[in-house]
Amino acid sequence: MDSSKKLVFSEPFLSQKRKVISGFSLGVVVSLLVFILIFLNYSLNPKVQVFLQVGSNSSFPSWPFPFSSPSSSSSLSASDVSVNSTENYKNESLHFQEQRVQQEEIHETNGTLYSEKANVLDSLNTSPENTSKTVQDVNLIGDERRTHASTNPLDKANKGTQESPAPESPKNGSFIAQDSHAEKMKIRFYENCNIFDGKWARDDSKPYYPMGSCPHIDRDFNCHINGRPDSDYVKWKWQPNVCDIPSLNATDFLERLRGQKLVFVGDSLNRNMWESLVCILRQSIPNKKRVHEISGRTEFKKKGVYAFRFEDYNCTVDFVGSPFLVRESTYQGKNGSFETLRLDLMDQTTHTYHDADIIVFNTGHWWTHEKTSRGEDYYQEGEFVHPRLKVLKAYTRALSTWARWIGRNIDPKRTQVFFRGYSPTHFKGGQWNSGGQCQKETEPIYNETYLQKYPSKMRALDQVLTKMKTPVTYLNISRLTDFRKDGHPSIYRMEYKTAEEQNSAEQHQDCSHWCLPGVPDTWNELLYASLLKNGKGTWKRTN
Repeated sequence: MDSSKKLVFSEPFLSQKRKVISGFSLGVVVSLLVFILIFLNYSLNPKVQVFLQVGSNSSFPSWPFPFSSPSSSSSLSASDVSVNSTENYKNESLHFQEQRVQQEEIHETNGTLYSEKANVLDSLNTSPENTSKTVQDVNLIGDERRTHASTNPLDKANKGTQESPAPESPKNGSFIAQDSHAEKMKIRFYENCNIFDGKWARDDSKPYYPMGSCPHIDRDFNCHINGRPDSDYVKWKWQPNVCDIPSLNATDFLERLRGQKLVFVGDSLNRNMWESLVCILRQSIPNKKRVHEISGRTEFKKKGVYAFRFEDYNCTVDFVGSPFLVRESTYQGKNGSFETLRLDLMDQTTHTYHDADIIVFNTGHWWTHEKTSRGEDYYQEGEFVHPRLKVLKAYTRALSTWARWIGRNIDPKRTQVFFRGYSPTHFKGGQWNSGGQCQKETEPIYNETYLQKYPSKMRALDQVLTKMKTPVTYLNISRLTDFRKDGHPSIYRMEYKTAEEQNSAEQHQDCSHWCLPGVPDTWNELLYASLLKNGKGTWKRTN
């Protein structure tokens, strides 16, 4: 054959050649596109990835590439790549999920996200769409908590009037303080925490001792025995805003008080607090006969010194009646003798408590009575009787006398001194001696605008305490107690046998003292927390 002649191909042959070349080119282009799509798979929207992914049970066919061998170990089908990329995405989402929850745990203040993190992570499945939604849900956890509406009526009612209806009945136990402060990091109660700044929260674990169980409560304070029909007033606890205080552990209290003497000195409101503590501590004693008043007395209304001894712990919890702290006296004038109050001398009972290990003082309510509030020919200093002296000045001078006595007679290395603040009253329509009432009050005050101003007597106390060298712990219970208009005996100061007796009692209600169990239990809870916080002697904290 002549080499110069060109090969002649038939038309069908040429057509087949074009088809092979075109098919090869098309295969290359498609392969490039597939690789590009796979490469971009990580950055695509999850919805696009769902379109691309092919599960093991998918009916979508694998693509045969003209340049690949089905048996090659290095070759991947689109289905394999898609499944691997989906798994990688899920793992990355899970990693992101854990980082996001960890960040939320760092920024969240109440430490409640641990269980939520576990629940969220457990809910992950093989769907990238579900994974993406779960990540969004985790992102919202902190925001939802920070914007969660309070269930405490003391918060909600502050936005309206006292008459605004509470969202739920307090009987359902849901009135827990959950305001914005609950989202702050709770600090330990003895580290820069004002335990007297907070709100009341419903607590069905209260009271510390069953109603009617303690025989050492004066009849005047034993509202349950006297027939009070409601009981929600004992189902509240005090919740500080930025910390949690411990419940009063009676056994721990007695162990720390072993061999010591605790004394309440003051008026009948301190007697209220004293009886409360005796009942709380007594409840922890298996053999109740091992707790008794030393003199055998069962009524404590008269002035005097009363002491409950806890035999198992060799300690006493005493009460000394001294309503003014300073001395009630008599002055012999030209026109005869008359009663006076010596602002410059302490009461003659000081010898009964100067050696105590813990002393809780108070005075306040007797300074509101007619003679003291009028202040005419009543207040005496030395041999001089003031013709007229304002009660607040007289009160301040009496406190100054008390402060001097503390400085001269109390060893701060041994004795811890407390002063309990003024306990507000809730008389309506008059005062204690003019028909004032608090009957049928069954809930605390919810609107803070209805609270009284900080008592002027406590402002005077503040000034005296700042000048004292001996440390005194101020139990500032005035505001927290003011919420509790529901806690007074009102007409339940005694048991009434007839309707006429009860109707008569409505004209002489007690809206000053407190039912037991009741509000004074919280005062003792705060006393316990303050003793642990101040840490002296056996009360030094161990953690």
